[in-house]
Amino acid sequence: MTPEGLTRFASRYAVGVTIDHLAAAVFARGMTVFARIDHAAGAAAAGLSIPPTELLIFGNARGGTPLMQAAPTIGIDLPLKALAWQDDSGATWLGFNDPAWLARRHALPAACDANLQAITASLIAVVREAIATG
Repeated sequence: MTPEGLTRFASRYAVGVTIDHLAAAVFARGMTVFARIDHAAGAAAAGLSIPPTELLIFGNARGGTPLMQAAPTIGIDLPLKALAWQDDSGATWLGFNDPAWLARRHALPAACDANLQAITASLIAVVREAIATG
């Protein structure tokens, strides 16, 4: 089951390699990587375990700022995030919040459509590059 608003792609790489590829693709497109969070390492530090799971937080102020000007609440969902995780069968997935879903969630006006389309195209491009690299 895929949660509402989540777009996901299968990756042939391990979680860490998938996030490495994603970070490289993000950087190559002039976006900023703000943080990389290894949830499995955090769980291990607490004496717990989960399958490999990493989050990359990234973005570009030129794309996100106009959205925040239109609806400041979208700041809870920006910068952009992509999550790589390993499921119970050992498959790796790479997912992100669908910008159209975010637009509905925050009631963005139609004036933001061009920005949302550009953000969506960039997200899909970097994700496809990350899962196809190599």
